[in-house]
Amino acid sequence: MRIGPALWGVLLILAAASPASAQDSDAASEPKVHGFLLGALSRRTTGAQPARGNDGDPVLEEGRVRLDISGASGSGETFFLAKGDLLYDAVVKGSDVDLREAYAGHAKGALDFRLGRQIITWGVGDLFFINDVFPKDWESFFSGRPMEYLKLGVDALRGRYSSGVVNVDLVGVPFFTQDTLPSAERFVFPDPLSTVPTRHEVTPPARFSNTELALRLYRQIGGFDASLYAYRGYWRTPGVRLDNPVSPTRATFFFPELSVFGASGQRNISGGVLSLEAGHYDSRQDPRGDDPGIPNSQWRLLAGYQRQAWEDFTIGVQGYAEVMENHGAYLGSLPAGAARQDRIRAVVSIRLSQWLDYQTWKLSLFAAYSPTDEDYFLQPEVFHKVTDTFSATLGANVFGGHTDTTFFGEFEESDNVYAIVRFDF
Repeated sequence: MRIGPALWGVLLILAAASPASAQDSDAASEPKVHGFLLGALSRRTTGAQPARGNDGDPVLEEGRVRLDISGASGSGETFFLAKGDLLYDAVVKGSDVDLREAYAGHAKGALDFRLGRQIITWGVGDLFFINDVFPKDWESFFSGRPMEYLKLGVDALRGRYSSGVVNVDLVGVPFFTQDTLPSAERFVFPDPLSTVPTRHEVTPPARFSNTELALRLYRQIGGFDASLYAYRGYWRTPGVRLDNPVSPTRATFFFPELSVFGASGQRNISGGVLSLEAGHYDSRQDPRGDDPGIPNSQWRLLAGYQRQAWEDFTIGVQGYAEVMENHGAYLGSLPAGAARQDRIRAVVSIRLSQWLDYQTWKLSLFAAYSPTDEDYFLQPEVFHKVTDTFSATLGANVFGGHTDTTFFGEFEESDNVYAIVRFDF
């Protein structure tokens, strides 16, 4: 449960909801409350057992109760929102609270400020993230939870300014949140450090000098919804240092410093939507690229196109690439026997979606293949809206690759099928 840093956001929400929070509090609207019950079940289909998991094939066995509470002052200028889940997870045999969002805000004229836990999404990629530098939960996505659980909230102060010249979105994040990666309790994958007896993780401490800053400038240019981005913070997946590269007894995981500068554009073309995005990742602690424990600087590039081919059928294709800088220095720094990354990692993807029977059924497929890594990922899914409040989903996550050291190939023994039922209230 990651809740501590967001407590101040909850206090602000309570303050915003209190009768003294605004001059027109007497006319404030009643808070809106709704939510859902969700049950999710996922099973591995390979028979392989995770290193620290329970016997059997469970990847996910959980029930959740979601509550969404929102409200505003009579004028609507002051507002608050809170989303949280109470859940029981049978895989780890425990209950928890998942505070998804909890913020209070004030908007007047061209300015909008929000303080607290917020889920922020930038960029134009479909599951390929370049300028969306905010944390992701990959364990959630690969285990079959609904798509909304891929994104994690950040405890932040966010300000937005709108004008006819340029729109500005500025985010300050004093509390670092890392990506959630697939764990050895649920997934089967090779761990080259499994024999290292001591592991230690160091996260950036919460102090002013470590505050992450993210900026987005956007407006329409030449028919494109165009954006410029800048970020100064940290890689969200850890680097690692060994006390002895030959026979390590201690591995220290840490989050190297990172800056990102990029742009994106999106516009309608030939009955569909063209998406373009690029970003430069500046690995500030490894400018020469000769530290094997820190990712090298790189360029990330994406081009995509989506259109409706016929009624209720949509097809989207993407091409994505990562181009490593200082690749020669990287190769020269690797310990003997270590897995090597290519200078260029390329991935192509396709998403197919078909609605049926007055949009009560949805058949979908997301497929990604890397010709450089020679690995792939498939996610077929069937969704059925039984009633206005009850729905069910059946799907699968399928991995494969030429080796077990690539992004998709390492999870080849973690193929799983999942089922989700949801009741809204």
